[in-house]
Amino acid sequence: MTAESELRPAVVVVGGSRGIGKAIADVAARDGVAVVLVARSPDDLAAAADDILTAGGEVFTVALDLLTDDAAVQIESFLSANGLFCDVLVNSAGYGLRGSATLLPVGDQVGIVDLNIRALTDLTLRFLPGMVARGRGGVINLGSVASFTPGPYMALYYASKGFVRSFSEALHQELQRTGVTVTCVAPGPVSTEFLERSGANRAALFKVLPKVDSHYVAERAWRGFKSGRRLVIPGISAKLAIVVTSLLPSAILLPLIGRLQRRSNDPCPCGSGKKYKACHGVRRGSAERVVSKRG
Repeated sequence: MTAESELRPAVVVVGGSRGIGKAIADVAARDGVAVVLVARSPDDLAAAADDILTAGGEVFTVALDLLTDDAAVQIESFLSANGLFCDVLVNSAGYGLRGSATLLPVGDQVGIVDLNIRALTDLTLRFLPGMVARGRGGVINLGSVASFTPGPYMALYYASKGFVRSFSEALHQELQRTGVTVTCVAPGPVSTEFLERSGANRAALFKVLPKVDSHYVAERAWRGFKSGRRLVIPGISAKLAIVVTSLLPSAILLPLIGRLQRRSNDPCPCGSGKKYKACHGVRRGSAERVVSKRG
């Protein structure tokens, strides 16, 4: 095994084959540091690595499913075998699902917790002690404006991002004056494949909010991390959305988010099998008739 003093620093980007993760990897590579891309798809990894190599950067790839029990150990072993240590960890892997929590597959929903929370936590806690011992480096955790409010019809995704922001900000405070920075990046909707894969692109909320480019987010994330920022919120629209959610009472905010994220032809969460609009209309009408009779 290579001695610690002989290892070179690397930026490890988890979920680095596409989207915001890939964009952050591109930005980091410009600083001349070795970049290690971690993702499941070998083909996507190869394409992302080619872009960095073409730009003159140094890149390594690890094809790995983060939901395997020893994923963090495998990444650590890969780094050591290649004469590297994790100087900066970028946790950008994650996914979400749009739909009623009572109707979406349970396994897929629990998978959000496993990837967005458990894997991120495992990797962060695995590499932070070494960073503190060296007095340098840090972690960039990808959050979202969704972290500032509960999200009906994307309940677990919003909750997972709430964890990411809370966890990251707490660590940032704990590590003051250690030379290590933990930064949470909380963008609004970004023009990546996430919106389509999660089904969020079909919700009115994500049509109303302006989308920003992944490279715009990456530039601000990297700059904010390098300057020691606790929280980076790229874009005016994201900042305004956060202000609005902080001002509106939950009694108004939650029904509004639910309505904007629900589609009229979605199945009703009551399990009737009817479309939401039809079922909700019938149930509301029945309730009104009962109230009228009692009156």
